[in-house]
Amino acid sequence: MRRGCFFLILIMSLGTFIYLAPLYFKGSLLDPNAGVLNWGLVATIFVSLTILGFFFEFERAAAGAKEIALVSMLGTISALSRLPFAAMMNFQPCTFFIICSGYVFGPVAGFMVACLTALISNLFLGHGPWTPYQMFIWGLVGITAAWLRKLPLSKSTAVVALAAFGFLWGWLYGIIINVWFWTYFVYPLTLKTYLLTLLNAVIWDATHALANVFFVGIFGARVIATMERFKKRFYWSIERDGVK
Repeated sequence: MRRGCFFLILIMSLGTFIYLAPLYFKGSLLDPNAGVLNWGLVATIFVSLTILGFFFEFERAAAGAKEIALVSMLGTISALSRLPFAAMMNFQPCTFFIICSGYVFGPVAGFMVACLTALISNLFLGHGPWTPYQMFIWGLVGITAAWLRKLPLSKSTAVVALAAFGFLWGWLYGIIINVWFWTYFVYPLTLKTYLLTLLNAVIWDATHALANVFFVGIFGARVIATMERFKKRFYWSIERDGVK
């Protein structure tokens, strides 16, 4: 198994454990309502360490200054595109740019574009305990978008698949990111209080999902084609006797 796959499986396994642990360890040291562990802090530390690990992976895997500059440019464009839509209840094109970046340039680049999106845009909109969660979850969007590249999709079906993918992640984004609010500000930490937290944000999550479908459906094919041209210019390899 490749190291990258093992790393991702480990992250998802630990993330799932941290996500579910507050609900299934009543009466133990892991019980969040016992006052022994602060699950908001535990989850934030896990997310921050995961982001740091991907930063190191990008530093190792980056092909050169051109790739770093390209990822930085895409992250900046994605971040700035969020600002005009800040008052529109999560109707914004950031997730769309991250999906396209991961789909075209691969999982590590998609994750880095996501991190830059949150870091730069929150300089204007405000940083807080939600920032590492935004980096992490948008990063997962960029990583999983790269998996769609492996499917035998035509150009037309690829846009449809990416739109459905964006709709799904619009809801998953809300399901995961609401963990920070739930663990920090809601008591007790139970399934009921978590579901009420999700219900409180259902309009924002629905708007996010519809925005992803809108931007992918209208601009997806053109943006992906443009990114493909940049990829051909910046990503190259030497072929000898028909073998790369």
